[in-house]
This record gives sequence, C-alpha cells and structure tokens, in this order.
Amino acid sequence: MIVELGHFALILAFMVAIFQMIVPMIGAARGQAGWMAVASPAATAQFALTAVSFGALTYAFVTSDFSLSLVVNNSHTLKPMIYKITGVWGNHEGSLLLWVLILTLFGAMAAWFGGNLPPTLRARVLAVQSSVAVAFFAFILFTSNPFLRMEIPPFNGQDLNPLLQDPGLAFHPPFLYLGYVGLSMAFSFAVAALIEGRVDAAWGRWVRPWTLAAWVFLTIGIGLGSWWAYYELGWGGFWFWDPVENASFMPWLISAALLHSAIVVEKREALKSWTILLAILAFGFSLIGTFIVRSGVLTSVHAFANDPERGVYILAILTIFMGGALLLFAFRAGIMEAKGVFSTVSRESALVVNNLLLAVSCFVVFIGTIWPLIADMFFGRTLSVGPPFFNAAFTPFVIGLAVALPIGAMLPWKRGRIGRAMKPLVGAAVLAIAATLLSYAMFTGSSAIGPLAIGLSVWLVAGAAVDLWSRTGRGEIGNRLGRLTRLPRADWGKAVAHAGFGITLFGIAALTTYQIEDIRVAQEGQPYQVGAYEVELVEVRRVEGPNYFSTMATISVTDHGRLLDLLYPERRIYPVAGMPTTEAGINNGFTRDVYVVIGDPQDNGGWAVRTYIKPFANWIWGGAIIMALGGFLSLSDRRYRVAAGAAKARVPSGGVPAE
Repeated sequence: MIVELGHFALILAFMVAIFQMIVPMIGAARGQAGWMAVASPAATAQFALTAVSFGALTYAFVTSDFSLSLVVNNSHTLKPMIYKITGVWGNHEGSLLLWVLILTLFGAMAAWFGGNLPPTLRARVLAVQSSVAVAFFAFILFTSNPFLRMEIPPFNGQDLNPLLQDPGLAFHPPFLYLGYVGLSMAFSFAVAALIEGRVDAAWGRWVRPWTLAAWVFLTIGIGLGSWWAYYELGWGGFWFWDPVENASFMPWLISAALLHSAIVVEKREALKSWTILLAILAFGFSLIGTFIVRSGVLTSVHAFANDPERGVYILAILTIFMGGALLLFAFRAGIMEAKGVFSTVSRESALVVNNLLLAVSCFVVFIGTIWPLIADMFFGRTLSVGPPFFNAAFTPFVIGLAVALPIGAMLPWKRGRIGRAMKPLVGAAVLAIAATLLSYAMFTGSSAIGPLAIGLSVWLVAGAAVDLWSRTGRGEIGNRLGRLTRLPRADWGKAVAHAGFGITLFGIAALTTYQIEDIRVAQEGQPYQVGAYEVELVEVRRVEGPNYFSTMATISVTDHGRLLDLLYPERRIYPVAGMPTTEAGINNGFTRDVYVVIGDPQDNGGWAVRTYIKPFANWIWGGAIIMALGGFLSLSDRRYRVAAGAAKARVPSGGVPAE
C-alpha cells in the first residue's frame, strides 16, 4: 500500500509540475496576479508529493520489500541498516528520484524565501524551474520507474554494489546532487531574466546565494568522493581524472566563475551577457555530468547505468534546455548592455581574468573527457586520455589562478594601480618565495612544480590574511583587531575560501611530489624500513563481517622504536554480489599518513604489501572543508540572502518593485 502511494504521489507531482510550468508563465506574460500567485503553493505541493514518493521508496528499502524490482537488485536482508537507506540512491532509478526531490526542494525554497522578488520574475523563475522538473519526472515515469513490481518476489535481494557500501560514498551523491541541482536555480534565474528583459544589479544579488550554495555543496560532494577514493580503492590516490570525477569538477569550475562574475553584475552592472551565459553553462555541465553517469558512453567505476536509450533521453533534455536557453540568449543580447565601465587595472578586470582561467580550464577538462568518445565516433579509434594529459593541460591554469587571486582581491573597483595593490602583499610574496626555495632545497632533484605549488599555496593563504587585515583600516593594532571581528561575514567567507583553496593546493603539491612508496613481498615477523618508519606484517587472518568475508592483516608501524599504531588493511569479498573490495590501513597524522594495503598471498608464504608515506594528505580535504566553511560564512551574511536589502525598493514606471 505504501509503495502504491509513493507511485501515485510521483504521478501527482508530475501533474503539478506541468501546471506550475504553464500557468505562472502565462500569468506573468499577461500581468495576471492570480495566475502568478499559484506558482508558490504549486512549488510547495510539488516538493511535498515528491518527498512522499521518496519516503515510500525509502520505506521499501528499510523493510526489505522484495516485491519491488529496485529493492531486489540493490538490497539484501543482511546488509547493515545504513546501507539499506543509502541503497535508495545507490542505483539509477533511486538516485534519479533523489535528484528530482532536490530539484523540487530548491523550487520550493525559491517560493518560500523569494518574497522580495518582483512578482513577474518570481513566477517565471518558478515556471522555468518546474519545466526542468517536468522533463525529469517524465524521464523517471516513462524510462526509470523505481516502483516497478516483481511478479514473483524472491526471498532475498542481490545486494548493493560493495563499493557503495561505505560511509564516504554513501553521502557523496546527495551532496553532489545538492550542487548539481542547485545550479538549476541559477539557470532558472537566467532564463527568467532573459524572458523578462531585465538583467541588473538586483538580479546579480538574487542569483549569487543560489550559486554560492550550489558551489558549497559541490565542494563538499567532490571532497567526500576524493576522500573515499583515497582510502577505499587502495591506490592511495585522491583524484584519477575519471570521467565521472570530471563530470562533477566541470560545473564546480563554471559555478566558481559564475559566483565571481555575478559580483561584477551586482557591484558595477557589467559582464551581464557573460554572467547569463555562465549561468546557462553551469547547469548545462550538470546535465552533461548526468548524461556521462547514466548513458554508459564513458566507462567509470562511478556510473549508475549503462543504457543508451536512457542516455538518448538525457541528451534530448540537454539539447532542449541548453539549445532553448542559448537561443533566447542570442535573441535577448540587446537588453544586456553593460553600464559600468572600468580600466584595464581594476578589480573588474581581475575578475574577468579569474573567469577566463576558470572557464578555459573547464573547457580543457571537457575536451579531455569527451575526446575518447569523439575519437571512437568520428575516427574509429579507441583512445584513452589519462592523468598525464590533464595534469599537463590543467596545471598552468591553476598556477595563473593562484597568482591572480590575492592581487585581484586587493585591487579597487573601476580603476587601480598594480604597485599600490602589491604594496601590502610584499610580505606575503616574500614568504611565498621563501617557502618555494625551502621546499626545493629540502628535496633536491624533485620536480620544480611541487615547490612552486607550495609557494603559491603560501601566497594564497598569506594573501587572504592580508586582504582581511587591510579591511580594518588604519590605527592601533587593538582597534584594528576589534574591527576585524566586526567585518561582514562575506568578507570573512571570501578570505576563508581563498585560504582553503591554498591549503588544498599545498596538500596536493606535497602529496604528489614527496610521497614515499614501497611495494614488496612481506613475511610475517620480518620488519622493513619505509622512510622514517619501521613496518612489520604481524599476522594475516580470516574475518567474517555482517555481509562479507575478509582477509585482514595486522601491521605494526614503529617510529624510532616506539609503537606508533597497529593497522588492519583488508581484502573483502561480498558473496552475494560476488565482488571484492580493498580497505586500506591508514595511520592519519597532521603532517603525513602511513598508508598500507594488503595484496595477494605469494608462493613463498609471504604477502604482497604496499606501503606509502603520504605527506600532508589530510590537508587536501581539510582545505575543501575550509573552502565550504567560507561559503557557509558568506551565505550567513544578510547581504547574500535572496533579495537582501530589497526593503529600500523603488517602484519604476512599470509598477514592478525593484532595487
């Protein structure tokens, strides 16, 4: 009964979405307030019905209702409860329902918190948002129905993919979806503004918090995925330039560019066309990511589905929405005339450089990701584009961005001078150069890229601190410290996010340049040296888990005769799914990780063991957390809330309130 209720609620939500897509848009075109007003309750109803549907599917997984085909294919009675719940979105159909749930949540939030928006703009935003929901509701109901029944229910299920039975990856998709789908709001605002013929400073203020929220959630989601890859896959890496990793990274880059570009629209009413285009492209790359994950055109361990027919449907959604939005963008180019002018040396110009670096780097990642597909389709060649290409092509843009960020933050609006902007940054520059030379001297013979990246990371963190301190004005240190605590949260958020980027860059540079790797056949009771640590394989035993069998090693790590830790790397087999997984043993430290992986038994009685010393590994994810924290700090600033400050609205001749 509950499952049928969930299916029925999904169909009702689809019908409400169609209503919300049409009626408010007509009302906005005709100026009919009653028709526009239905958008808000419709958005709330759409979210509530989708939540009921998602709740019903979750109930089916929790209770192991094997009358549902989806539960049979992705669950098992012996699976721990947390993975029964996360199994709801650990598959194509359930994850798509989660996608739509988040999509309708953002639409409902726009209705709840968009009271200060002009009525016509709010109606159009909610109608455009609902049009995206209509497409995905149709996709679910007609091609990916999660409520399909089994004619003869089995006694048990086939279990969830063992790689997904992990806390890191369990929460990775929801955060990514909050980011992916959050960019739909920027898209809806862009299309609604184009329809309305109004792109101004107020529009820039309204679109920024949605973009910032999406960017923050993408940051958390990407960080969780990277962390999972680091400790779960047993390779000791944090990023592999996998197509699905790139699918989440591309909208992150574009949303970062959009976030900075919207500042120029708000402050100076410039870069309007570029900002609208970025808002369209940001969601476009989210749809491209959905296509990559669910079409099967590119192979990835992260892929949810391998169904070309579903891929064609997503490609049609991408074509309709992106093609329609870009066509509208071309027709409405005349309304986006820039009002603010600025010199070559100014904060506006620095933000333009920032945008170009982010956009071109995204394009490079996009080309590298789809090139194997293009080579196969048009040239009949099977190619693989791997880390060497991405590292060589992407690194210069990261270097340029790291150099430009502190300088751009110190430049004034409209016009400025490089010399004056650099004067407060002299200390940061000296510190960065010293860090570069010191790291190069300590590791003679290593690549110059590592020390350079470390120097740039110091430059970013120190530059963020200087930027924050410069906003306290002049006077005694005590007075400036007091003013520092009273600075707007947005200023703190920007500085914290930039510093987080620097910390992540430092962790990546240190880990990739200075890690120590040891691969050997280890005998029980025979210690060996790796870097400054003595490692010993103590024993290997068989362990039975709740739904798996494990070969678990006990490995001691000693530091100058002192036992540092006992590590327990595993090789697990999930008998229901018939799949193996690797669980690394990791001793986490502030400045390094000792990372151990157990391999196969050898003919001589030993075991293959891989040991790594990974310097500053946790700084990578610590930096991501700090970046997200900076975003949350900015979101908490009153000025970043939707239409904040709109109380002092003026009423133009058309009678529509505006800021």
